Amino acid sequence: MSAAPLAGVRVLDISTLFAGPLAATFLGDFGADVIKVEHPAKPDAARGHGPAKNGVNLWWKTLGRNKRTVTINLGSPDGADLLLRLVADADVLIENFRPGTLERWGIGPAELLAANPRLVIARVTAFGQVGPYSGRPGFGSLAEAMSGFAALTGEPDGPPTLPPFGLADGIAALATSYAVMVALRSAESTGVGQVVDMAIIEPILMLLGGQITTFDQLGTVQKRTGNRSVNNAPRNVYRTGDGEWVAVSTSSQSIAERVIRLVGRSELADEPWFVSGHSRAEHADELDAAVSSWIAERSTAEVLAAFENAQAAVAPVYDVRGVLADPQYEAIGTIRTVDDDELGPVKMQNVLFRLSETPGDIRWAGRAHGRDTDDVLADIGVTPEQLAALRERGIV
Repeated sequence: MSAAPLAGVRVLDISTLFAGPLAATFLGDFGADVIKVEHPAKPDAARGHGPAKNGVNLWWKTLGRNKRTVTINLGSPDGADLLLRLVADADVLIENFRPGTLERWGIGPAELLAANPRLVIARVTAFGQVGPYSGRPGFGSLAEAMSGFAALTGEPDGPPTLPPFGLADGIAALATSYAVMVALRSAESTGVGQVVDMAIIEPILMLLGGQITTFDQLGTVQKRTGNRSVNNAPRNVYRTGDGEWVAVSTSSQSIAERVIRLVGRSELADEPWFVSGHSRAEHADELDAAVSSWIAERSTAEVLAAFENAQAAVAPVYDVRGVLADPQYEAIGTIRTVDDDELGPVKMQNVLFRLSETPGDIRWAGRAHGRDTDDVLADIGVTPEQLAALRERGIV
């Protein structure tokens, strides 16, 4: 990994659960030396989320990959001192404690930047560092609710719907890793570090399109439309003749015309309202009826082949079994098998993107709680005798 683009960047991940830790994972995938700091007696709660095999958490294998794991009680004065010693040789610190917690422990931004003026401190919280909600506990589900995402998701006559996975956390993790890279670039040119204030309620809101501007200018509120879109039609999931599902999208005018001609309803393409995605969406019932009836009469294989031949946009609706069997995912290497010292070969998602000259890599899967404590603390001068004393007192 000597050619990795983030080789030489050291990241202290003292955050828990998903948004902060996943941001650190993204940085580690491209060569950053990520040191995961957890409480000696209370491991990151992410280690207890989801299924386990033989007592080994499976999601942690992905979330904790490329990280060295260390245990330190940051709430103790000696633990805080150890962190400051680690910070002196770090480039990034990612945390997600409630605002004021690090300050109370004597390791807030003032102390951290005094120890290392070039440090980038990413503070990831539900609501941000200031404001009336800043002190509240919060998770990604609250961001999915407050952002308007849940209000848009689900059938028109059904309740708002939350996703069955950490969507807002994942989006915030991507935004945090981007923010860290911007701040690192600034520190590189100015020699001055800074604080990144990342509120999980914000990045997901940015991805919901032009709702705010539309309401500001027109006073309209977007409603739930199920799998349909207010911006184009036909756009939905349709059941095939063998009981499976496919998704069809017509975001461009040319694709919409190809789809409607493919299903034998060319006359609809001549309608005045067919000229734009928005006006087509106003006739979604008619377009859905045309597409769904055609698809329902054919097997999934026939539908996919016909759409491909017509250069129209379609995809099968997969569960994880379909993902693992799909030849396109295989061709671009989306799934990686990693050798793990606890579970043996483990499949997981590969790094996010492919760089032609300095690709990322998965060097190891998520490690056991505190596995690297001795080695990491030895690097800052903690002797074996001192380490034993700290461990006896529950500091590490």
